[in-house]
Amino acid sequence: MERKLRLGVIGIGMAWERLHYPALRRLADKYEIVAVCDTERSKAEGFAGGIALPPEDIYDDYAKLLARDDLDAVDVLVPISENFEVYEAVILAGKNLIAEKPFASTPKSASKLISLADKEHVKIMVAENFRYDEGLFIIKDIISGGKIGEVMYFIQNTAADFKGDMTGNTFAAKEWRQHPDFTGGSFLDGGVHDIARMRCLFGEIDSVYACGRKQDEEFSPYISINALIKFQNGVAGEYAYYSHGKELQTPPVGLRIFGTLGEVYYENTAKGVIEVFYKDGTTEQLTFAPRNGYYHELVNFYDALTKNAEIVSTPQKELGDIQGVFDILTSVKTGEVVHA
Repeated sequence: MERKLRLGVIGIGMAWERLHYPALRRLADKYEIVAVCDTERSKAEGFAGGIALPPEDIYDDYAKLLARDDLDAVDVLVPISENFEVYEAVILAGKNLIAEKPFASTPKSASKLISLADKEHVKIMVAENFRYDEGLFIIKDIISGGKIGEVMYFIQNTAADFKGDMTGNTFAAKEWRQHPDFTGGSFLDGGVHDIARMRCLFGEIDSVYACGRKQDEEFSPYISINALIKFQNGVAGEYAYYSHGKELQTPPVGLRIFGTLGEVYYENTAKGVIEVFYKDGTTEQLTFAPRNGYYHELVNFYDALTKNAEIVSTPQKELGDIQGVFDILTSVKTGEVVHA
């Protein structure tokens, strides 16, 4: 029988309830939640009651949780502006870490955490679920297998009605997202996913050239951002991030990858379908279980701690994603090409 990892949780909010905990319930043979913490103690108590966790395992001060000697790892889900402080404390406590994306609110602070983790010899997985998306796995196989020939260019269009979602029971309704105290606002929060996917598919970024339409809304400095991205392997493409509305046409633009022999179309991670169109007129649809990234990332982390498996979503990779976002924002601001 596989041993269970004893997990402490800091931050009992929407991301925990809707994303991480449902995946952990499927992995009850691998993880055991032994301690929970939230600055709003009632949230921690409410969750703990549902899994029969005793009062002595409930905290409103994460320093006290980190002082325990029975934790194999800690899962942290706090607002982006708090990531650095809490991650630093976890690392200094010598605890292995599941860190939500973005790993830090700036490339500089992400680099500091990476250096600290190396010094303290703790393992960290950044919970970038796009890196564990089954649709991404399929597209990578299509490209590496040469099914669409040589990749020539791509289009990635991301449209999110952030303002419309602010009043609903959504992540956009969170006060810290509506009034962020970190650079980039919703573009850092959401755009880092897109950069992660592009880097997984096309490799390291060579340069970016971007423009944006300014706005006065606090949640994002720009209504829209349009970027030309060139990768070191020569692939170049167009990336658009629009924070004020959803695509109304069917099908949406989504992600399209154009090759010499065909084209890949991926609407989004929730669709569960990859469509491939070939120049000989044939097509195929490849289906998969959508939104399984949270499950796969936790399996990977478990294997890393128990079987010394390689972590797929490392802090180093996440640093590259964050840097990609900041390079785009720098290009928008300066009007110049930014070389990675």
